[in-house]
Amino acid sequence: LQLGFEMFEQDQQELLSQYLLGNLTAKQFKDTMRLWPNYETDYAPIIDFAKTNKLFCVASNVQRKYASLLFKKGRKALDTLSLTIKSQMAPIDFIVDTALSQYKEVYTMGGHMGVNMGMNMVESQAFKDATMAHFILTTQAPGSLFIHYNGSYHSENYEGIGWYLTKSNPLLKIKTITTVSQKNIHNLDAENLNKAHYIICVDSDMTNTY
Repeated sequence: LQLGFEMFEQDQQELLSQYLLGNLTAKQFKDTMRLWPNYETDYAPIIDFAKTNKLFCVASNVQRKYASLLFKKGRKALDTLSLTIKSQMAPIDFIVDTALSQYKEVYTMGGHMGVNMGMNMVESQAFKDATMAHFILTTQAPGSLFIHYNGSYHSENYEGIGWYLTKSNPLLKIKTITTVSQKNIHNLDAENLNKAHYIICVDSDMTNTY
């Protein structure tokens, strides 16, 4: 069993690995990592489980500032980065399928910001998906089960990360899980059908952590 996390950026892989090996205290880990506000409630228990059971974990996401750089200045801006930084992201010639529903939605949002910003926003989002897929593919051990934790945007409708994984290796066996919130938990609303292979439906008044 191996685990991957959108919540950790690739430049902090060594810190994550050192914590899992017991070479950093919980306080040192929290003080040095860029943790999301919902770390304690949502994924600290998974990390602690991995530490106890000696599981490999990968910090799969690109640094936010480089996704932001692509958004603001376009893909050519990535050419100026060092080889070390480039090793912490997907190859910068990654392709983007603008026909995917998630990217169509992003393009519409970005289009209101001016010329080229719609496509830049799509590419910055795809950059994250491509990077997470890249590190799943390059770190997964043969014969292992790899569970990747990420926001639903990055894998719903069998798109995002899954699209890049399948593009690289059509023979991969991939299953997606997502969670939806409804007042009636006994029958899925039409808008929530077919979002994933497995859909966990929770009551709309369930506590949220973000």
